[in-house]
Amino acid sequence: MTALTLSTSGAATLRADALVVGVAKGDGSTSGDLVVAPGAEAVDQAFDGKLATVLETLGASGAEGEVTKLPAPAGLKVPVVVVVGLGPAPAKDEDYDAEALRRAAGNAARALKGTKKAGFALPTGSAEDAGAIAEGALLGAYAFTAYQGGENKLAPAAKSSKGAKGGAKLPLGEVALLGAKPRDKAFKAAAERAVAVSEEINRARDLINTPPNDLYPESFAAVATTAGKEHGIKVQVLDEKALVKGGYGGLLGVGQGSTHGPRLVKLSYTHPKAEKTLALVGKGITYDSGGISLKPAGHNETMKCDMSGAAAVFAAVVSASRLGLRVNVTGWLALAENMPSGNATRPGDVLRMYSGKTVEVLNTDAEGRLVLADALTRASEEKPDAIVDVATLTGAMVLALGNRTFGVMANDDAFRTSIHEIASEVGEASWPMPLPADLRKGMDSPTADIANMGERMGGGLVAGLFLKEFVGEGIAWAHLDIAGPAFHEGAPYGYTPKGGTGSAVRTLVRLAERTAAGDLG
Repeated sequence: MTALTLSTSGAATLRADALVVGVAKGDGSTSGDLVVAPGAEAVDQAFDGKLATVLETLGASGAEGEVTKLPAPAGLKVPVVVVVGLGPAPAKDEDYDAEALRRAAGNAARALKGTKKAGFALPTGSAEDAGAIAEGALLGAYAFTAYQGGENKLAPAAKSSKGAKGGAKLPLGEVALLGAKPRDKAFKAAAERAVAVSEEINRARDLINTPPNDLYPESFAAVATTAGKEHGIKVQVLDEKALVKGGYGGLLGVGQGSTHGPRLVKLSYTHPKAEKTLALVGKGITYDSGGISLKPAGHNETMKCDMSGAAAVFAAVVSASRLGLRVNVTGWLALAENMPSGNATRPGDVLRMYSGKTVEVLNTDAEGRLVLADALTRASEEKPDAIVDVATLTGAMVLALGNRTFGVMANDDAFRTSIHEIASEVGEASWPMPLPADLRKGMDSPTADIANMGERMGGGLVAGLFLKEFVGEGIAWAHLDIAGPAFHEGAPYGYTPKGGTGSAVRTLVRLAERTAAGDLG
């Protein structure tokens, strides 16, 4: 993990391998359209006040995602200046957007792969700005290298991406944050929060990126157990025998085709002064072949990511513990591997769920809702103040919202609005989606209480309606379908890497913080 320090040095006196500053796009009212952002004053002075002119000569525009490296002039202690675009400059007397700073820091950190230490002198008008820059840099520096270089002596799922082998460049070693007031309590707290949350997001990314021959329900449960001991979280693991005894038909039905049996993992973080309890439920299909309803070639190569919801819940609970939040947070990881075999559930089979309801399985590739249903029922028994489930649940949600936005459904409009606002606040793209009552009829079954499939159109909403059936009465519930943003197959951008992203972790952590503060009623 990249280290973070709050530096007392100025931009001109910092000794490092590189210095990061920002520029923004002006409004076009002057001949030069580049605006040198706060934090870059010393660098501009070292360029005799012509930093913008030099950059414009090189074709820089200040656009988001733009990175320009310059040899440092006399007057600076660093050899290289890295200039990142911040997008449009804010209006007079307004601050730079926190998400713009987060993405710029991520772009810079990625460009500095192989560098030992870099100073970040981006605009830090507030502790929030400092936290966003730190978060962006730490997330942007992420690399998954556990399987590179020919050595693999440790359990990969338990390893972090500390280094690369076989000649690959190491991630940026240290981020020195300039202008962040190291002795100020608010700035220190923002930095500590950024480190805790970023480390857990990166741990979630490691889990998502780990190949399914090494990450399966039992090994995932082992990782959770180890983390629980480290962070004072009580961990309970229900294995196959316990699941059979408890009547968890959904988890058992999905997992019975695999040689790796299912698990239900309960993570309990409690605070002695907590007044609210939040339950988080994560879909943890460690590999999804589709089962007997087999996915076609071209649709199964990345299905190791189908446990991203469980990874997000795991990361959020550990983050809550590390931050000492004054709220009880219980995480439920519904873990199974969905495989075809002579023992696998068949289309047409009927499963008796933990709730007692029966489900006719029309499509074994609609398995996530089955494991979540058992976990939602079990979570509801403890009467939490709210439940949020997170899942890479439907391709329909990707068709509706694209690859970067997750859908939010809920049984309470105000709660859905709160989740959407919280996601926007932390820089995660989401969109509120309805649960139309007329779609419920499509899941009527002549054989069982409900079928696991309904109308094809609006499939993401149908899945949400199915889950709603298993939420306890009177409990506020939200469903986050992260099928789009959970696993990024394109080129990295901002602080988002190729592969597992850790989608929804920041939203869940901020939800826990807001709940602890009493802001959610």
